[in-house]
Parts: sequence; structure tokens; C-alpha cells
Amino acid sequence: MKCFAILGVGGGLALAAAGAENWPEFRGPAGNGSAVAARLPLHWSETQNIAWKTALHGRAWSSPVIWGAQVWLTTATEDGKQLYALGVDRATGRILQDRLLFEVAKPQFAHAFNTYASPTPAIEEGRVYVTFGSPGTACLDTASGQVLWQRRDFECNHWRGAGSSPILYQDRLFLHFDGADYQYIVALDKATGRTLWKVNRSINYQDLGDDGKPKDGGDWRKAFSTPVLAHYGGQAELISLGSKALYAYDPATGAEHWRVENHNCHSGSARPVLGEDLIFYCGGFAKGELWAVRPGGQGDVSATHVAWKNKKDVPSKPSVVLAEGCIFMVDDNGVASAVEARTGETLWRQRLGGHFSASPILHQGRIFVFSEEGKTTVFEAARQYRELAVNQLGDGYMASPAVAGEAWFLRSRTMLYRVEERGAEK
Repeated sequence: MKCFAILGVGGGLALAAAGAENWPEFRGPAGNGSAVAARLPLHWSETQNIAWKTALHGRAWSSPVIWGAQVWLTTATEDGKQLYALGVDRATGRILQDRLLFEVAKPQFAHAFNTYASPTPAIEEGRVYVTFGSPGTACLDTASGQVLWQRRDFECNHWRGAGSSPILYQDRLFLHFDGADYQYIVALDKATGRTLWKVNRSINYQDLGDDGKPKDGGDWRKAFSTPVLAHYGGQAELISLGSKALYAYDPATGAEHWRVENHNCHSGSARPVLGEDLIFYCGGFAKGELWAVRPGGQGDVSATHVAWKNKKDVPSKPSVVLAEGCIFMVDDNGVASAVEARTGETLWRQRLGGHFSASPILHQGRIFVFSEEGKTTVFEAARQYRELAVNQLGDGYMASPAVAGEAWFLRSRTMLYRVEERGAEK
């Protein structure tokens, strides 16, 4: 079987040099939480290895993205009536751009655990792409902060709030809209914002009442996940997790290649991870399941392409990390574990304490996990648990971290930190 090749921004394989300098989308250059920096701090605190910290207004869980000398994030007022893009100087932490992009007279409901600015932007040379779901999507010039194009016409009842992040590939920008009413994906021309294709999810949800409304109120239709691009068997595929199913689409046309259905899983939030000739993803909320799926086939391949399932200590919100032939993860309630990637066998589990929403980072054989209470635990990416460090900083992490150069960029509930060792890049 031919292995997946994970595609970076622009359509080529992510290069280590470029990946070390930039963090272009949610979970980094390859979308899998792997940081290729030469070195990163292992220890930090409010008084150790802090290059700068910058207060951020509003309430938002979007992660930082980084290109060149700039860091970009989104934020929103707590009531969701004003939606912003923020540009920050990477060297100093000074806010360069604070752009009010959209004003929303009557915001949709968002669960108190979510925010109105949870999707992470995507960035490339000269442009940053931000979305808040159906309230608006925009492309900004990173030098001037000016809006180059925007879209406000995508219908979707996000039900609990938006969460899926945009990704770039070649000339297009991909967006998920998995709501209580509509469930679809769109590909936009990244230069103009024009729709190139739109495809509805093919699964039959079969949960409408006599009045035509979802019997469950929409939770079994909702999803928050971000897709990932890969090559398999000589073709590019958009690997996309919706509610109750994992899909593979042709990124050029939107044609569905195959899907794996899982009717017990809904509200998928984690981003799929590729490797070991498999696709790994967490489906479901509250009672999550980790699935390993063999790619390929046509149509519904649920009966033939599921390699294994694991239901023990599976996260609902944090994504997983693949390293050393193992899946490493931390569940929402603070239990870390390692699973054999080829078989699904649990190798170890360790209670860390706390609660987790941010996704882990892999760096040089170490796994970093970031809690909602502001604690970072570092352990070896190995078949036995070995703790390496515990760091406390800020008022808690809901956003996943970013890495650029030899520095961490950590968004807490109210601050953005640049964390690096003395003598590192300035």
C-alpha cells in the first residue's frame, strides 16, 4: 500500500525550513501538530523564558497563525456582535492591526464553552484568510490590513457556534459548514472569494420530526472539525470529518471518493491525522471513539475499510498526535494515553489532571499538552510514560499553540505569549 503524503500550503510537501519559520494554519504546516524547530523551550513560567506578552481584547479561542514577521488571530465581543482580525508584530508583540470586519445585529446562539471567534485563520505570503462561519469570511492584505474580499452569504445554523477552520490548497480555500440545518463544504477561489464548488454531505441523517426540524435539536448533524489534504494512489484527497461520517473528496471538483459512516458519533471536533497507511480520527462528543481507517475505495466503505476502533480515554476536542508508531492523546478530562497505531492497543494511560481543549504539539520526540488551567505537561513520545516537565502560565489554554522559529506562541484566555529560550531568535 502506498503511504499518504500530507500536503502543505500551496500544494507541495511541507518543507522543514519553511515549516520552522511559519505556522500557516490550525495545527501547523502539515496540519498534524508537528513542530520542526531546531529547539524549543522545555521550561517556562511568568518569569522564565517570556520574550513578550500582549493583552488581547474580546473572547476567542482561535489559534495564532504566523507568516514572516507577523502573527494573526481573530477575536470577538462576548455577545458576538463585533468580529475582529488582529495582526501582531512577531518580534515585539505590538498590535499592528485591529480590524473590525463584521458587525452582526442578531448573532446566533453559541454555547458558553465556545466563542464567536473560534475558527483559526489560514495565512500565506501577503494574505490572511479569516472566517467566523456564516457571519462572515474575509481575505485581508497582511501589509495594510485592508479587506480584499469578503463573503457573508453562506447559510448555516452553527447551533453551538462555529469551530471549523479554513485551509488553503493551490488556488483555493476550503470551508466546512456542518450545522443543524445545512451540512456542506465549499471551495473558494482564494484570489477573489468566488465559489468554485459546493457539495452537500451525502449521509442520510434520518432524524427529522414530522415538522421537518431535527428531532435532537441539531447536535447529531453538527461538526466542528477541520479537513486535511493528502495524496494517495496518485490523487489528491480532501479528508473531511463531518457528523456521523468521514469523507474523502476530490479537491478540484468536490466529487466524493469514499466515506466511512459512524452513526454513533457526532459533533466531531478534532482534525484527522494521517500516517502508517491509515487515517486516524476522533468522532463523537462526550463518548468519543478513536477510529483508524484505510483510505481508498468508492462510496460507502464502512464495512471494509475500518482497521480498528478504540473507545478508551478518547478526546472530544483535542486532536491526536502520531509519532514513533503510536497515537498520543489527552482526553478532555486530563487522561493522557498512547495507542499502538497499527492495532489500536492501549499501551499506557496517565492521569494528568485538569481539563483539555487545546491540541498537543510534537517536537523532537516530546509531546506537549496544554490544559484549560494553564498547565503544560511534557512527556516522551514513547511506549512507556515518562514525564519531562510541567509548566504553569497564564489563565488557561483553549486555543491550540503555534510554533515559529524557536519560539512558542501561546494564546491564553486573555493574552498572547511568545516563549523562547535566552539567546534564541529575536
